[in-house]
Amino acid sequence: MRFPLRMTADLTAYITGKRLRRAEKFPLVMMLEPLHACNLTCTGCGRIREYESTIRERLSVEQCLKALEECGAPVVSICGGEPMIYPDLGRLVREILARNKHIYLCTNGMFLRKRLHEFKPTARFFFNVHLDGLERTHDLCVEREGVFRQAIDGIKAAKAAGFLVCTNTTIFKQTDLKEIAELFAYLETLGVDGFMVSPAYSYSAVQAKEIFMSREDIREKFRMASRLLERFDLITSPIYLEFLRGEREMMCTAWGNPTYNTRGWKGPCYLMTDAHHSTFKDLIEKTPWEKYGHGRDPRCQDCMVHAGYEPSAVLGANRKLGDSWKLLKWQLSSRRNGVHGAVDMGQ
Repeated sequence: MRFPLRMTADLTAYITGKRLRRAEKFPLVMMLEPLHACNLTCTGCGRIREYESTIRERLSVEQCLKALEECGAPVVSICGGEPMIYPDLGRLVREILARNKHIYLCTNGMFLRKRLHEFKPTARFFFNVHLDGLERTHDLCVEREGVFRQAIDGIKAAKAAGFLVCTNTTIFKQTDLKEIAELFAYLETLGVDGFMVSPAYSYSAVQAKEIFMSREDIREKFRMASRLLERFDLITSPIYLEFLRGEREMMCTAWGNPTYNTRGWKGPCYLMTDAHHSTFKDLIEKTPWEKYGHGRDPRCQDCMVHAGYEPSAVLGANRKLGDSWKLLKWQLSSRRNGVHGAVDMGQ
């Protein structure tokens, strides 16, 4: 299976419950940023630049948990910044798991081995390690030598300890997709459980605009990516990949992955900031959603990133006949069937 059975069952029950109650806008994944500080200055990252004035601020564990309770999303993506430099990360993860949520802990992997003892393996917890290529390419992207090797050491340690590990790869205009295929083949030998891919988005705070793609560039790139990468266990949904290849249209579902950080609920989305709201209710009710999206706001013109469109795929935006069967078949078609069984599914 692409995802642990428990996660699939919990998400299905959650979505079904929301639909039975006729909820119009509800979150699937809460993007939790307990801090924006990072030990790297990655070329394509807008966070450390957008939040430069508040880079030293941190949320308390209690603030994080209050926001999670308010939001109610079944899955939490702990991101940033670099979460592994958040002092109370171990406690935060334990508290979120105690509330029966699922976690993707996004990290550059440099401190993974060092802090591994603070966590316990469970089918509701993934380490999500960012890798944008093989050693030379990745170290260029993150602007520091040795990062790739440290991330690989962390992945090896996590897998040896019984953790679920996936990777996240951003596809830029200059990305060599053959190299990404080599990267995934190598990571498979380490026992990595899945691979996420998404096109880069042109943050206004990032000066190197030449690394980003137009919609047509993205479609062409992902047609090639599908041919080269489909043999791997991608945890990017097939419907979202169809969208990236230009085979279907979808509108953004920005509220599906709401972001909470030191300034509040970020609106309208993970990538653009027009306001910060003190409550999740205000984010949903006071954001003029009808003004955002492709063809509505020029900033959205070339955006096709997973934070806005994976929720659209999961929730059935622009649904086609056979989509449900396609998703089920994809979920069951993992090349690594049984890998999640090594983790206690009852946890």
